[in-house]
Amino acid sequence: MIGCGRNDAPTSTNAPACTVSESQPAPCCEIDRNQLVAMLAGAPAPANIGPPNGDWPMFGGTPERNMVNVVDRNIPAEWSVEDGKRKNIRWDALLGSKAYGGPVIGDGKIFVGTNNQNPRDPMVKGTRAVLMAFNEADGKFLWQITHDYPADDLFKEAMPYGLFSAPAVDGKRLYYVTPGCEVVCADTGGKIQWRFDMMKDLKVVPYHTANCSPLIAGDLLLLVTGNGTGEDGKVVSPKAPSFVALNKNTGKVVWQSDLPSAGTIEGQWSNPALAKVNGKDIAIFPGGDAYLYGLELASGKMIWKFNCQPERAAKDDDRYTPNYMVATPVVYDNKVYIGLGVFPEHYAGPPFSHLLCVDITKIGDVSPKTLNHKDAKNNGSALVWSYGGKIDPVPKRGRRVLFGRTISTCAIHDGLVYIAEEHGYMHCLDAKTGQKYWDYDFKAGIWGSPYYVDGKVYIGTEDGEVVIFKHGKKQHVLAKIDMGETVHSTPVVVRGVLYVATKSKLYAIAGN
Repeated sequence: MIGCGRNDAPTSTNAPACTVSESQPAPCCEIDRNQLVAMLAGAPAPANIGPPNGDWPMFGGTPERNMVNVVDRNIPAEWSVEDGKRKNIRWDALLGSKAYGGPVIGDGKIFVGTNNQNPRDPMVKGTRAVLMAFNEADGKFLWQITHDYPADDLFKEAMPYGLFSAPAVDGKRLYYVTPGCEVVCADTGGKIQWRFDMMKDLKVVPYHTANCSPLIAGDLLLLVTGNGTGEDGKVVSPKAPSFVALNKNTGKVVWQSDLPSAGTIEGQWSNPALAKVNGKDIAIFPGGDAYLYGLELASGKMIWKFNCQPERAAKDDDRYTPNYMVATPVVYDNKVYIGLGVFPEHYAGPPFSHLLCVDITKIGDVSPKTLNHKDAKNNGSALVWSYGGKIDPVPKRGRRVLFGRTISTCAIHDGLVYIAEEHGYMHCLDAKTGQKYWDYDFKAGIWGSPYYVDGKVYIGTEDGEVVIFKHGKKQHVLAKIDMGETVHSTPVVVRGVLYVATKSKLYAIAGN
């Protein structure tokens, strides 16, 4: 049982009210087990119906993070961005030379994280992480906020990439995390309201960069801090929190948790999700130690934990780095779906991976013994099913793995799960059983996620295509659209308009 209590966290004007730590339990704060059983038992939660007001105000659209839009119709499956042959392009806007954070749409504006390679302001020069805002109606550039990188060599590799964090929009305010671990609250007009420096105030030290896309739950702002290891593979600041809940109005810490602590494998680049189980809100945190954690939203007390890598290699095995979570967990029907991988283009990543389906109604340590969901050793665990691993016996030709490492987030609709691999495959599975219906080889890398809308599934590739599938149990490619350059982000739709960010341009696509 995990308790909560004060510790020797750094003193600041944003001093934490509560710290959750597996190594420092405080019985006075424990959750009663019987109370939890009663709280978590109940009928399955309804499936996601999409974000409110027709916006796409955060990564994944809703706190469940499901890449699904069931509202919009008549979304184009054909267009052209080629000069002289443009078709169904409402407008386009110039970004930097990289675009990972977004697009996110709220308050009539579109927000994209990029870099400063194509400066909007000639007075702002050099390498920066940049948040740009555009008018939704016509693509007019409205404003930007730029951020320097800390003067530390640990950020050197991440500097060219710009702002990774997709902001979360809440009414007239938005929230994001800079590569240097600063949490920023700005209004949608571009004026910063408050900042919270996690490196200074919480002693967080990231592995190359922070990139969390925050989640808003009532008055709480939830995020993964990015605390990670150094080049020697050891966590630089093991007492620093991995998860934190801030007051969205003031930036003050409400609670924090260091649950992964020294167990973090490399960095922490995933995002939190929110589940409602029997009417109770539970924060889902993907830990850098390859554990999923279910935490009580109000206090950060741990309800359950689930080891996604129960058979990982011993720490002294340096042949490859164990898989962990870069992808974002998706909540659907009282379950969480999460794919495992390592950071993109990792030279020492394992050749195979898994997609996991986890029951979130249980309590305590609900870890499996293996990732074989049919294994009797896993009775009582929260593992519903797993998909992936090596193909046995090894085939003479073709792939040797069922599923490779992923940094993509699932789209789940009508009982079907769509998930992509970094090495360029997409799979369609049964959400209840994990049965594979089909897969598709793009022959190009995938950094973004599949997106369901209007009976179709859209996904972008590193070769610069947006590939469109018909939704269903049979593979049916509707179109392949050449965008002219790499698409690392996820296409999204708002009010009948499809937005696709390539590495240097944002396109608004709509039929007549």
